[in-house]
Amino acid sequence: MPSDPAHADVVVVGAGISGLTAAYELHRKGIDVIVLEAADRVGGRVLVETTALGSAVDLGGQWIGKGHHRFEALAAELGATRYRMRSPKMPLLADDNGTIRFGSPSTPAAITTLLGFELASHLPGRDTQNSVTLREWLRRVPTGRARRMLEVIIEVTCCGDIDDLSVTAFLEFIRYQGGLNTMMKSAGGAQDSLLVEGAGSLACRLADRLGERVHLNRAVGAIDRNDTNLVVTTGTTTITADRLVMTVPPPIAAQIEFRPALPDSYIRLHRNTYMGAVYKALAVYDTPFWRSRGEAEMILGGETGFAVFDSSPPDGPGHLTVLVGGPDARRVGELSVDARRVLLLEHLEPHLGADVRNPASWHDKVWHHDPFVGGGYCALPALGTREGFYPVAHAPVGTIHWAGTETASEHAGYIEGAIESAHRVVDEIVRSGLGTR
Repeated sequence: MPSDPAHADVVVVGAGISGLTAAYELHRKGIDVIVLEAADRVGGRVLVETTALGSAVDLGGQWIGKGHHRFEALAAELGATRYRMRSPKMPLLADDNGTIRFGSPSTPAAITTLLGFELASHLPGRDTQNSVTLREWLRRVPTGRARRMLEVIIEVTCCGDIDDLSVTAFLEFIRYQGGLNTMMKSAGGAQDSLLVEGAGSLACRLADRLGERVHLNRAVGAIDRNDTNLVVTTGTTTITADRLVMTVPPPIAAQIEFRPALPDSYIRLHRNTYMGAVYKALAVYDTPFWRSRGEAEMILGGETGFAVFDSSPPDGPGHLTVLVGGPDARRVGELSVDARRVLLLEHLEPHLGADVRNPASWHDKVWHHDPFVGGGYCALPALGTREGFYPVAHAPVGTIHWAGTETASEHAGYIEGAIESAHRVVDEIVRSGLGTR
């Protein structure tokens, strides 16, 4: 483990994709930089594991979506291999009572509601519903089956509870991300492509290039600003710096003491946001055997609601990605690993066959149990507040700069947004004249 330096031009707090990208770009410009990470690993909200069959699976962020050009460029620069995910035109919809057919009364009710959300996201007057929960909105949907399917779609998409997320916040998310079609669609949408090596491998490769500039197990407890520099205090040392880049999500930044206190707008941001609840699992098989009977992409709206994707790499093995959001994620997260696997694969058996019960390996992550991340995929606004709407506040506070996916001017909440925010903050620091000394 590298020893902590006494001084750096720039200290970056957080070794996620945003922090590592910013540090790497600053280093390439000749700026002395160190990264402080509270956890014992790099990656933040990305995490890659190797399966029993030797393939890589992402337990955190993974998808390259439409317009994610920075993500594509970084993957290419770091030698990662992109592939298109196998996706049908429409996912299968089902619940504990079986498949929901297109002709079912629930289907047009759900589709009409989604179209209503899409239309409302482009209309004025969204602020009038910032204290109205999505559950209140969904009560007007005529069938319980359709309401449950919509709950699951929203909770998987936002990782938020429909009792806590306002109608206004959801409509703003839709408008900001370019529409529900982009947010929810696989091919040509936000879940279009993957990396054979895993998106989490990019964090590892960036960290390798930065070498001893990355310091793990270094939780920042306090940041002091004065007229000449910054003093960053961890549990083991203090480091002075000319500039600091904060890349952790707002609810996690709230755990750090800033002296003097931050402006009120940042205090409200830290106070009025929370991390979403999300559970992710990857089931790995020798082959994608389910393709002989159909596609695997589906949304299940039963007692435990979740989404499934066929994320198998081109030459195998078979990968099934399972995403559970909001209240269902919290319930699943309280179970043992074995119980989680049995519960979720049992629900898939009627659609994919008995072989789905016996994966070669099972990988999962309860993100809202991670003390260094707090949840995923991103910070959400507390009901009735606006501080968590994208992009969140990120104007420099003196010599403190702000990055992280929530601050991105486009594609916030995605890996693309994390990279965009890193490029912006590097430009801010360079424009300050630091790199010309």
